[in-house]
Formats: sequence, C-alpha cells, structure tokens
Amino acid sequence: MTYQEVLEAARGCVGPYCRACPVCDGRACKNTMPGPGAKGSGTVARRNYDAWQDVCLNMDTICENGPVDTRFTLFGQTYDLPVFAGPVGAVKLHYGDKFTDLEYNDLLVPACVQAGIAAFTGDGTDPAVFTAAAQAIGRNGGKGIPTVKPWDRETLFGKLDQAKASGAQMFAMDIDAAGLPFLKGLNPPAGSKTVAELREVIEYAGVPFILKGIMTVKGARKALEAGAAGIVVSNHGGRVQDGVPATAEVLPAIAEAVKGQMVVMVDGGIRSGVDVCKALALGADACILARPYVTALYGGGAEGVKVLTEKLRAELADTMAMCGVHTLGEISRDMIF
Repeated sequence: MTYQEVLEAARGCVGPYCRACPVCDGRACKNTMPGPGAKGSGTVARRNYDAWQDVCLNMDTICENGPVDTRFTLFGQTYDLPVFAGPVGAVKLHYGDKFTDLEYNDLLVPACVQAGIAAFTGDGTDPAVFTAAAQAIGRNGGKGIPTVKPWDRETLFGKLDQAKASGAQMFAMDIDAAGLPFLKGLNPPAGSKTVAELREVIEYAGVPFILKGIMTVKGARKALEAGAAGIVVSNHGGRVQDGVPATAEVLPAIAEAVKGQMVVMVDGGIRSGVDVCKALALGADACILARPYVTALYGGGAEGVKVLTEKLRAELADTMAMCGVHTLGEISRDMIF
C-alpha cells in the first residue's frame, strides 16, 4: 500500500468525527469531543500543527556525502527512528466501531515492533484494556510503553502490578488526562498528583517512568523531582484544556532546563519526518505521533503502520542529509532559522 491508499481506506471506517484528512491539522475535527478534535474553541490542535510549520530549517549541503543514521536508543531499547506511536484510549468512542481498545492495542504493539519503533498504549475505565496492552508489550520483547491514567492510588498500584507481571520494561502516565471530559466524575476517580504522590508511584513501578503532559519548565522540574526518567511535552492534542500554547512554542525552554537529566519527548501536531527533525533541533530526544498512527492502523493494519513509519524515516533521513547532519546527535539548535 501507499500512504495515500492507507488514508483512503481509513476514510471508510474511522468516522464519524475523524475524516482521515490528507493533512491532519485539527481543522475538520474541531469541537468534536468526544472525538479527536480539540476542547473548547477547538483551536489548540490547529495551533500545535501550525507552530511546526512556522519553524524553518537551515540547509547545509557543503559536508561529507555519507549515510544518515536515524537510530534512537531509549532505556536500553534501540529503534529505527526517534518516533513512537501515541497512546489512544476509548477508540470506539472517538474513532468508530472498527476496533475495541483491546483489539487496537493488540494490533498496534506488534505492528510498531515490526516497523522498527514502539507504541505507547492506552488505558481506560475497563481494567482489561491496560492489562491486555501491557501483556502485548511483554509478548513483543518489552518494546512499548504502557500508559496509565492518573487514577487513585489503589487503582494505579493494581495496574502497575499487572504491567510489571507482563514484562513491560518502562511505564508512562498521561498526567493531564484528568482534564478529559469523559473521565471526569467516573469511578475509579482520576485527578492531579502531587510530587510526593508521583514519587511514590514511580518508586513502586521500579522501571523507567515517563510523565506525559508537561507544558512548563516548572512542571518539568517537578517531574524530575518526582523521579521521572522522562517527560513528554504535550497538551494532549488540545483535548484537555483550551487556550494553551503549542508544544513547539514551549519545548525549547523545557529542553534547556532538563536536557541531560531526563529524556525529553514531544507530541502535538507532528506529522512528518521534517517536523521530527525540527523537534529534535529544538531540544527533544524523540517524538510521539498519535492520530497519524490511528489512521494508519484503521486504513492498513500492520501494513499501514509500516507504510507511515517508512515515510517518516525517509523524510527524516532526507532532511538530516540536506541540513548536513548524519546522526541524531549532530542535530542542534543552530539548524533552526
């Protein structure tokens, strides 16, 4: 399949809110909550996308003409490129009836491993969703990151026990998920966490722990204080709070504050290998793409995931070559215009 064929196939089964647009920029799906669109005015998802387009790269082709290496290592696991599929929950609610959460994660995890990357998997009010996702990661050599919601202590520890038993080698929490409208008022409860509460969770996990949903230097430093091994600069695709900045706008300051002390990832509106290169130049170690991988899986299954990943890798490699760098470690801020 080509990427265009994947998109066309997805349009027949990923609705009604997602349109599998040629450019996934948050415009066609605005104000569709539940659904993939942003909360409130519906503008934050668009701002995320637009902010990456406003970042320009400096070309430099007076350099050695050699091969480009896009490989990335995270906590001892090596991947073909610094890209991860993002965690997605309640897929039937947001993307239609083709898959349940269990089916989606069970397909996504091995498809990502086969494509040379890994997936952050989703969580839900049904405990079986997180358990099955963690087990799928365990069956695939621990390549993947089970992502838990900020539930109450008892629920969190129970889910972490299940993930540890599955063999997962790293965990994550989307700390901002309590802002999702469909999670409010549910049982078990979900909500914000103090540094002390997070430290207890992270110590109990016993493996590298990533906090997703960091949008300020202060938040990054609190995550570091809590013992997180990594953060994801993320506004949850604009789906938890209206009127916030784009992730590209806050990434440089956050990366400058904590780079070298923890892994810094970023998501939100990243749609191409060119965007990935821009994110790394602004200080990120790796990027997460959620909605594009939803479309890829709905439109082409494992093959769709492979097609999208190969497209991203080729775009990243081409951009690196045109900017005069041959390894991820050579990507630097002076590549940004």
